[in-house]
Parts: sequence; structure tokens; C-alpha cells
Amino acid sequence: MSSLGWLAQPAVFPWVALVFGLCIGSFLNVVIHRLPRMMEREWNAQCAELAGQAPVAQEPYDFVRPASTCPACGHRIRAWENIPVISWVALRARCSACRTRISTQYPLVELLAGLGAAYAALHFGPTLAAVAAAFFVWFTIGLAFIDQQTGYLPDDLTLPLVWIGLLLNLGGALVPLSDAVIGAAAGYLFLWSVNAGFKLLRGMDGMGYGDFKLYAAVGAFLGWKFLPLVILLSSLVGLVFGSLQMFSARRNWDWKFKFHFGPYLALAGVIAMFWGPAIMQRYPMLRFAG
Repeated sequence: MSSLGWLAQPAVFPWVALVFGLCIGSFLNVVIHRLPRMMEREWNAQCAELAGQAPVAQEPYDFVRPASTCPACGHRIRAWENIPVISWVALRARCSACRTRISTQYPLVELLAGLGAAYAALHFGPTLAAVAAAFFVWFTIGLAFIDQQTGYLPDDLTLPLVWIGLLLNLGGALVPLSDAVIGAAAGYLFLWSVNAGFKLLRGMDGMGYGDFKLYAAVGAFLGWKFLPLVILLSSLVGLVFGSLQMFSARRNWDWKFKFHFGPYLALAGVIAMFWGPAIMQRYPMLRFAG
């Protein structure tokens, strides 16, 4: 990435990544809000087609149309009101028209995307690995928030993430391509096998198929050697949040947190990407034999 010139300088590259990541975070908020609704529209249209009914005429709805508006009053969001993080602070977290409170999710997603990209730039430098890490962070942020809110891990995000990981590792961005291919296959098959065993015993699915695809994407980026670490970390994170949820239920706290495995798998993947080698070096028993 030396062709980037001054942008690739160690003192500049992380700041460029931060700004770019904040802008991606703003778009991620659109994806998190609209993609589940787009999926629902598509399902309804398919159901109507199967039932032999004419589809209901609707206004275009995608990532661009209609323009972003306040859900409470319909005020159209102007350009200066859509600057990542800064606008939320300047508006004091309220709509400029009706003063309805703006969710903290918006600046949170933007900050996570920006800081994730900046840390990838610091950690890997101006390399293809930094690009791979930033893509992985951005996609997993979107997937984690969508899964937590709806219980879906959309194919529109999980499947491209698998292919992006494999394509970037054609050039050995994070791991050799052979490790990435085996990782993608092993990641999917492992969770599929666990679910198949659970279904055989209990007669029901124990997890969603989106989890299989997300774990395959983790394998496509990090390779097969990190899969045990990722599943261990995700289980530990899930155990912590699950325990907190049960504790809050016993105390009758109104904690509106749902237990979904996707966010924990995403978080574990990010941890393994940045700090996995150090963890594996400290705890070699987490490696596969050989």
C-alpha cells in the first residue's frame, strides 16, 4: 500500500482510517435500521406471490430511498445533522424539529466503526491486513446490532463477509489462503454439527443458521487455527451476559437485553483478530494439535 503516499505515513494513516471509519459507521446505522425492514418486505412479497396474490404497491425502500427522517415527526435529516458523532453532540441527542431523543446507538455504532478502523491501522500498519481487519470489524458491528435487535444474521451480510475474507486472503492478508478455506468450511460444519446433535436430542434447532455462516466468515478471515479460541471466547462472553440477564430477572430489573449468540461470536472474532496470537502464545493448549 505504498502507493498511498503520505496517507500511509504512520502518523497519518490511523487518523485517515478513523475519519473513514466514522463515515462507514454512519452508513452502518442505515443498514442496521433498514436491512431487516427490507427483508420483511421481501418476505411479504414472496408470501403474496406463493398465495397467488398481487403484491401490494409500495414506495421504494432501500439504503438510499427514502431520505433519512426523524421517526417521530418526519423531519428530513439535513447534511449538517448527519455528521458522525459531532451532529449527535451538537443537537444534544435530540431532533432539531420535535426535540425527540435520538438513540445513543447512532454515535455508538459510529465510534465503534471509527475506532475499530483506527486500531486496525495502528495494529497492522498500512497493509492489506489493516484493510481486512477494518472490513471484518465493520461487518460484525452491523451483524451484532441486527442480531441483537431482531434475532437475524442476514445472508446479505454474512455471505459477502465469507467471500471478502477468502478474497483478501488470496494475497495472504491475515492467513494463507489454504488456512482460510479450511477455516470457512470448518467453522460452518462445526456449528452445523453441534446444532444437528442438539436437534437430534431435543427435536428443535439450538441456534440459527446465520450463526454457522458468521463462524464460517470468522474462519475465512482468521483461518482454522483460531476457531477453538473464538468459540471459547464467545462462550465465555455469552456466559457473562447470560448470567447478568438471569440476575437482573431475579431482581426484577427492566433490562431489555436478549440472549443472541451472534454478537458474542462477532466480539470473539474481533478479539481473536487483534490479540489472538498473543493469547495463543500465552495459552498454547488452545491451539489445535500440530
